[in-house]
Amino acid sequence: MRIGLFTDAYVPSVNGVVTSVETLKKALEQKGHTVYIVTVGQDSKTYDYDEEERILRIPGIPLGIYDYRMSSIYPIKVINKIKSWNLEIIHSHTELSMGIFARLFAKQYNIPLVHTYHTMYKDYTWYVSRNIKYFDLGCKKAVEYISKFYCDNTADAFIVPTVKTYHLFRDEYHYDKDIYIVPTGLDASRFYKENSDKLKVTRLRHYLGYKKKDFVLLFVGRLAQEKNVPFLIDVIEKCSDKNIKLLIVGYGPDEEKYRSEVKKRNLQDRITFTGKVSWKDMPNYYHVANAFITASTTETQGLTVIEALAASIPVICIDDDAFKSVIIDNFNGRIFTTEEECIKIVNELSTNKMELENLADKTVSSIKKYSLPSFADSVLEVYKVAITKHNKKQPLSTKIVNKIKSIWKEGENDNSTKS
Repeated sequence: MRIGLFTDAYVPSVNGVVTSVETLKKALEQKGHTVYIVTVGQDSKTYDYDEEERILRIPGIPLGIYDYRMSSIYPIKVINKIKSWNLEIIHSHTELSMGIFARLFAKQYNIPLVHTYHTMYKDYTWYVSRNIKYFDLGCKKAVEYISKFYCDNTADAFIVPTVKTYHLFRDEYHYDKDIYIVPTGLDASRFYKENSDKLKVTRLRHYLGYKKKDFVLLFVGRLAQEKNVPFLIDVIEKCSDKNIKLLIVGYGPDEEKYRSEVKKRNLQDRITFTGKVSWKDMPNYYHVANAFITASTTETQGLTVIEALAASIPVICIDDDAFKSVIIDNFNGRIFTTEEECIKIVNELSTNKMELENLADKTVSSIKKYSLPSFADSVLEVYKVAITKHNKKQPLSTKIVNKIKSIWKEGENDNSTKS
């Protein structure tokens, strides 16, 4: 199958959507499918097409929100290039510029469209409203309208990554059409303990200043309001054991504010910021840690939690539906609801090596359903549904023309094979 993935975010950017799209491309290609990426480039003027990797980058301008960029919603210069790919299905991964482009292109050229809703936008409206109450309420209603319109009226099939997002559409948005829950897969092998470079991990731990007796908690994510990083800083400050440390990997709009707060509280020897870390080096940071911790309630799936489990690192997470689909309390991690509970759990695990090891023993086995083959198979099943639904919507005249085209193509292929 020839598949087009349309996304506003792709490498070298680092976030959950990028990871999901990149993983899906790899998973589908391993199944023998041909996958093209249409995305927004880092340059505001240059169109770029990587023939080998099949990645088309369209000029984009910064949105002023984190490192997101936006492009033209119908870049005419690339239409013929995309037409030449003869896509059998289009899969959009954004509601913004590339998502609108995917919708328009699919409609114009009669191609089935699948859409995945990755981001809980209602938790991110503060970027626009700046937490002004009545303005924020208006932003949330706008987000609801746009989300429902895009998913209800334009896609032949609609995917969400977790039960949490499913309930958002069912219970809050009252969406009454089919919703397919497909968790994002993971190339888990790159995080496996047995595949780690132990010398590099040892050197990194030494470089970060950690001693053997230190109990290192790891957080990986965007440093912004929605990730609830101040909660983690408070927890570390209130843990009496000074050997409990927090390693914060990532960057974002609030990074300097958090660094200043840590300095103000004189916690520099207990809380370390790495800034942006390259994708290839990320497994080493997981292996430096003793446990992973997060208090974010705005995740759709929480891929970093799955990465931690793949690295045999137990997870300490807040009670949220995005995590409860993979974290089982007292099995492969611990779940807390309050700051007091979190502090108690951290103190327990830092002093009880046997409990920590028991949790670690269950981590890798608990993420089998997130394997690349399972991910690809689940998405391909949705593609089949989308194609069937799309074909049923076509008028008889269109179906006849498409059938003739199909026969013609088969004839051309036979002739080329014979010659």
